[in-house]
Amino acid sequence: MKVLKIGGSSVSSAQRMKDVATLINDGKQKIVVVSALAGTTDSLAEIAMCLYNNEQKGASNIINSLKLSYLSHIDELYETGEFRQKTIETVMSCFMKIESFVSEPFSALEEKEVLAQGELIAASMIHFYLQEQGVNTCLLPALDFMRTKKNSVPDMDYLKEHLGKFMKRHPDAAMYITQGYICRNAYGHIDNLQRGGSDYTASLIGAAIEAEEIQIWTNIDGIHNNDPRFVENTAPVSQLNFDEAAKVAHFGAKILHPACILPAKQHHIPVRLLNTLQPSAPGTLISDVAEKGKIKVVAAKDHITYVKIKSYNSLQTPQFLSKVFDTFSKYLTPIDLVTTSDVGVAVAIDNNVQLSEIVHEIERDASVTVEEDMVVLCVVGDLECENIGFPAKIIDALRDIPVRMISYGGSNSNVSILVRSEFKRQALQMLSDKLF
Repeated sequence: MKVLKIGGSSVSSAQRMKDVATLINDGKQKIVVVSALAGTTDSLAEIAMCLYNNEQKGASNIINSLKLSYLSHIDELYETGEFRQKTIETVMSCFMKIESFVSEPFSALEEKEVLAQGELIAASMIHFYLQEQGVNTCLLPALDFMRTKKNSVPDMDYLKEHLGKFMKRHPDAAMYITQGYICRNAYGHIDNLQRGGSDYTASLIGAAIEAEEIQIWTNIDGIHNNDPRFVENTAPVSQLNFDEAAKVAHFGAKILHPACILPAKQHHIPVRLLNTLQPSAPGTLISDVAEKGKIKVVAAKDHITYVKIKSYNSLQTPQFLSKVFDTFSKYLTPIDLVTTSDVGVAVAIDNNVQLSEIVHEIERDASVTVEEDMVVLCVVGDLECENIGFPAKIIDALRDIPVRMISYGGSNSNVSILVRSEFKRQALQMLSDKLF
């Protein structure tokens, strides 16, 4: 059985939803993970922000606007009054839930419930539309089987047990429809797997049922070898291995959620990225297979902060490094890149929320320099040290770019370079020109 994830952009209009329904209705039993319609999660986040700020009128205006948009969508989608009415009742129930928070105290718990409504609505709409077309679909409630542990790690035992029970109750379903992104936490509260989490949902479900393949359907024809928003003449990449895909996802490719690679990799399940607007396009296949001797992708990650730390020599080198990394760990700040010298260390981070506290502690033993508005450029491919010449090509491509930091050797599948954001477009184009 395959697991398909349908992205929000692929169901952004009634016609697109109809096209997707035709695409996935191929007579083969499958699980379909549905994201909220494009723009919905952003609107729900705006509603939540209004409620945090006690702007009830602003929240009500957004709710009413979103409600009208969905009613119009429903009117275009269904042919029969029966399924139109079923969908309206379900959608209005979700909006009543959102409206119930307008006059009540609002916290992070309520915010998660508000954000969950987009996926609940979208999955129901697809489910009812397919039923109207005569397809025997079963709606699987993600909130009843997708759960995380106290450390926010998915509870795979719970997932396997409860998903299996639901599927056994409906063994003859032609298609199982469920919601991406949403889950419950260890305390039973509604939670989510963060933005882009529908990919993660599909991968977790795929791992739980030992799927034949996981398919991620968006409106892009796979991963490109560079960012087409900034670089001319990019091309889709036909194949990546799991490590390469994980690097591309972490360092900038919006098409793929970084966390979704691990469950598929652990269970050796291929992941295929496909385009609902061009279903015949081959897309990108991610698997265990490694293609030797090739550079595949250049990606970029924005909003990076560079932190350079130089010891006052009051600590020996082992103690100094331990102090630095322990401090970042204490404030739950992950480090993307690191380089070291005899008395100094430089790191790149993508979360500077608690950077002032980190700097304050480290400055007791070292001088600290901080530069914001940086970009990590990540070159991904077979970068084993035996492939002589690849690092030289990368450095040569950037010969006219001021490079702040280079990280090479920590992985066999990528080289990462830190530059100021003003050089991003130029650097991406120069890497493409040299490497592809």
